[in-house]
Amino acid sequence: MFISIRKYSTEICGRLEKEDQCVQPCSEVSPPKWHLGHTTWFFEELILVKFLPGFTRFNEQYRVLFNSYYKAAGKHWIQAERGYLSRPTVSDILQWREYLDEKLVDFLKNSGSNADVDFLLEVGIQHEQQHQELLLMDIKFILGANPLLPTYTETPLPKVTAVAESWKDFNEGIYQVGHKGPEFSYDNESPHHKTYIYPFSLRENIVTNAEYLKFIEDDGYSKSQFWLSQGWDWVNANHVTCPLYWHKEWHKEWHKEHENWNEFTLHGLQSLDPNAPVTHISYFEANAFANWTGFRLPTEQESEVFLNKTCNENMPCDSSLFHPNRVDVNVNQVWFWTKSQYSSYPGYRTFQGMLEEYNGKFMCNQFVLKGGCVATPKHHYRHTYRNFYLPEQRWMFSGIRLAKDI
Repeated sequence: MFISIRKYSTEICGRLEKEDQCVQPCSEVSPPKWHLGHTTWFFEELILVKFLPGFTRFNEQYRVLFNSYYKAAGKHWIQAERGYLSRPTVSDILQWREYLDEKLVDFLKNSGSNADVDFLLEVGIQHEQQHQELLLMDIKFILGANPLLPTYTETPLPKVTAVAESWKDFNEGIYQVGHKGPEFSYDNESPHHKTYIYPFSLRENIVTNAEYLKFIEDDGYSKSQFWLSQGWDWVNANHVTCPLYWHKEWHKEWHKEHENWNEFTLHGLQSLDPNAPVTHISYFEANAFANWTGFRLPTEQESEVFLNKTCNENMPCDSSLFHPNRVDVNVNQVWFWTKSQYSSYPGYRTFQGMLEEYNGKFMCNQFVLKGGCVATPKHHYRHTYRNFYLPEQRWMFSGIRLAKDI
């Protein structure tokens, strides 16, 4: 599995030109080559430096350049300045990946059983899969920021089939949430615990582009009553009028103006598909839309209970498609926002050592998203998975699922 996971990361970047892999259009987006380097640094620092006597790093300077934020590992390069690094080159990083993979595979073959190494290897694999989703997010932002709107893949996108609106009701009661069992999970998914939930209903189908377009046409972005105070400030300060990657075209026919919406995707600029899930939505936008409909966003606990009862964990998806193309309940292709702030569960314990910084340090001012997305690697997602982002962020594949009290 280690080799296949590592290979997929280079395949994701293999569709790019080398120039694409060095670009950082904003502070939260990293150059693709940095992801290739950081995931290599992770295995190097956590396993080989610690457990392989006499191991020599490929390049001593890389330990600083590709450390993301781990204070326990020493100094690290500033995230907002990753795009300054024209060197090391893409070729240098690919050579480093080959060096690391060869050394690690040889170490695993020749070392005895070690539970600590096994655990760190699993974390490293899961970590690389997280970065594979981040790679697709960042690549889309990089290409979308270019006025040429380059196409990542030529595979045509299918039109999405419309789905009738449906809701699923849940009774009041005590429910179990959080990870349970021997399978891998991140520390923030545990412990498995009880939670009391009042009666609620969640909409089984994700909010579509057509539904969100009605919000726009009703001047939803101009009506302060639907927005949180910080969200209203964000909308006005950034002149936000539609989801990220939406583009409006104006046409004149018979002296009458018409507007058409397009959406930039990894498959290029496409006519907006009304039946496709609305995606790249901030928490502020999701909350405002829910208020406009008269419903609300679900809590994290409601969402997990709903997912356990209704949705597949191994999401059936076409690996050649990199844009949400289904809205039915059996598969989630966008992460959906919850109204729950990201914080620890009762009895939470962090991973030990350097991994103590993996999740716990981010439990401040962020909201939880659930459900997985079209960019989530297969077998990486779990219903207990807790994704989290700042309320103004929207370059991830985020969407909306509605809830109501009953």
